[in-house]
Amino acid sequence: EAVKADPRVAEALRKRSIEDVQDDYGPEDHPRRRLSKPLLFVRTNGVDNDNGYARPVEGIYIVVDHQTMQVVEFEDRGGAPIPPPDPLRNYIGEAAPPAFPLKPLHITQPQGPSFIVDGTAVAWHNWRFRIGFTPREGLVLNSLSIFDQDKLAVRMVAHRLSFTEMVVPYGDPTDPHFRKNAFDAGEDGLGKNANSLKLGCDCLGEIRYFDAHLTNFHGEVQTIENAVCMHEEDHGILWKHTDWRTDHTASRRSRRLVISFVCTIANYEYGFFYYLYMDGTIEFEVKLTGVLSTGAIAVGETSEYTQLAPGLYAPYHQHFFVARMHMAVDATPGKKTANSVVQIDTVAKPTGPQNPHGNAFVVRETLLESEGDAGRDCRSISSRHWEIRNNDKVNRNGMPTAWRLVPHKNVLPFASPEAKFQRRAGFLNHNLWVTNYNLNERFPGGEFPNQNPRVGAGLTTWIQRDGNLVDGNLVLWYVFGVTHIPRLEDWPVMPVEYTGFALKPSGFFDRSPVINTELEEDAAPTMVAKSCL
Repeated sequence: EAVKADPRVAEALRKRSIEDVQDDYGPEDHPRRRLSKPLLFVRTNGVDNDNGYARPVEGIYIVVDHQTMQVVEFEDRGGAPIPPPDPLRNYIGEAAPPAFPLKPLHITQPQGPSFIVDGTAVAWHNWRFRIGFTPREGLVLNSLSIFDQDKLAVRMVAHRLSFTEMVVPYGDPTDPHFRKNAFDAGEDGLGKNANSLKLGCDCLGEIRYFDAHLTNFHGEVQTIENAVCMHEEDHGILWKHTDWRTDHTASRRSRRLVISFVCTIANYEYGFFYYLYMDGTIEFEVKLTGVLSTGAIAVGETSEYTQLAPGLYAPYHQHFFVARMHMAVDATPGKKTANSVVQIDTVAKPTGPQNPHGNAFVVRETLLESEGDAGRDCRSISSRHWEIRNNDKVNRNGMPTAWRLVPHKNVLPFASPEAKFQRRAGFLNHNLWVTNYNLNERFPGGEFPNQNPRVGAGLTTWIQRDGNLVDGNLVLWYVFGVTHIPRLEDWPVMPVEYTGFALKPSGFFDRSPVINTELEEDAAPTMVAKSCL
């Protein structure tokens, strides 16, 4: 009111063609103002480390103006009472004593790790890359290349890989849950919420840490110590074969390099992992854990969602992640990248002269020629995958060298296109998008998703130019995630749920790149005992 009443302010606003300075706001939530609608919970007095999400306070409607830090609207709408304290709500302390203790498991590398680090540059096995970190995306892999032992050459795979957005829409239409549609990267930032692993490491073995240096809201440098963890893991069998005719057995063990960080976004923890394998596979994985976001109902009532305790339920929701991959398959440094994307589906051949026994199946290829036609979905029934090919480079059979995008389990939104959050998250409606590289196109929801819709902002706008994708400098946007129908076993803290996908070489090498992997003589197991079956 003081600002509106000041004639100097009013005159300055009129000079800028601003006449309307009302306090109210409409369905568009006034994109010119920084408003938020907080959720309320209550902890039980006298209980140390009480679960902060076990007793939601519903029916109190509050709007806060972040520029003035004032409550600009308040309404007590009644609603369900606060749930009573659930005796099983806590996950640390006396409420959860240790059960079935395990003996220590030590991971040791007497000669140290196999990776070499020079600043942000990393070399491990046949891989070369640089580590980056941003407030919004968190961990980034740059200039990813792999050494080809047959050609004695380092060959490019990707310019830059990152997790660039994350959206969590809830499927409960009641207030306040229909408003739970957080853009956790674009609105808050994965990197700036990264855990310092000094406070508890989630890795085992010989660890190399990287600090992250960010700017905070005051323009000051903020350092997150040990934000990124890198280590090696044994990964079981790499390859094995027993020639039953000669009784000769050959086997090698697999190892992978793990580069990861973990962030806390309100009630959830998310671990973002890149795995680099000896055979050329790149795996993107997100580990979801933390505490469910809950709602209240009257004791004695039941919810159509997951009932956790008397008066307490967990709404159904989805977690979507977007990986941005600026590819450079077999690109020559200093020259224009020329990649194309092909969709590959497995199809059965019709029974007939070409398939007299009815057993034949082949693959059908579809070239993604333009940006407007490149919005594609996973299709497990046809083993659908996509290849990023370099038509200027061929393998020993004369076929283009390629890298394959292999989906794991995946989902699409259940929300209708008319759902309010969809105006900002239209990119969720396909699992794959492909665009030409543009330095200013980094985030699928636009630079400022909390101010959308904006002209020219976001992936669904960029594809409307329908640019040519054949032999181009391409960016793949892969949307993946999980539909979370909470279980009672997810309460009070959720065991890790996994989601992700992989990139694999496909005709990139002339043979298996791990055929000459050395036998690990020092990796002999220790026999504790033997039993007869």
